Amino acid sequence: MGGKLDNKRIAILATEGFEYVELKEPLEALEKAGAKPEIVSQKAGKIRGWNYTDWVESVAVDTTLDRANPDHYDALLLPGGVMNPDHLRMDPKAVRFVQAFFRSHKPVAAICHGPWLLVEADVVRGRRLTSWPSLQTDIRNAGGNWVDEEVVVDQGLVTSRKPADIPAFNRKMIEEFAEGKHMVQHA
Repeated sequence: MGGKLDNKRIAILATEGFEYVELKEPLEALEKAGAKPEIVSQKAGKIRGWNYTDWVESVAVDTTLDRANPDHYDALLLPGGVMNPDHLRMDPKAVRFVQAFFRSHKPVAAICHGPWLLVEADVVRGRRLTSWPSLQTDIRNAGGNWVDEEVVVDQGLVTSRKPADIPAFNRKMIEEFAEGKHMVQHA
């Protein structure tokens, strides 16, 4: 994978309660591919990860939503965890941040519960995607076409269901991020 994403800046939007493996493994894959991932969050300092049933180690925040400019990034990663996207979708700044990537036709990858932010940002209408199964009604009600597949790619939007899908998710995420803008990606 090395070199495919040389010097591309990738925003990883997360907050307290992100599913640790869904942030850490994609982050490492992005770094191995040459990208410069940055964790964007609601507050400075560190945010705690969640591992299925308990808190685990924290990660450092690179920049806050107040300071992050979507124009400075080439792509966006949305890790899951139940708490993480549930808190972020209630933050208008986070929703606008997500929408900006779609308006700019930039690739976006979301795993597990991460698509909740896509629903809140109103960017799933007419799109084919997957997620943790409990989100399927939300996605369908927002006009998306939910499918139960390991990884789904729809014109720059990459989605997966769960941690077991991470290897396939990482491969497709890197592929789509390397391709860059997708003019049919829309808000």
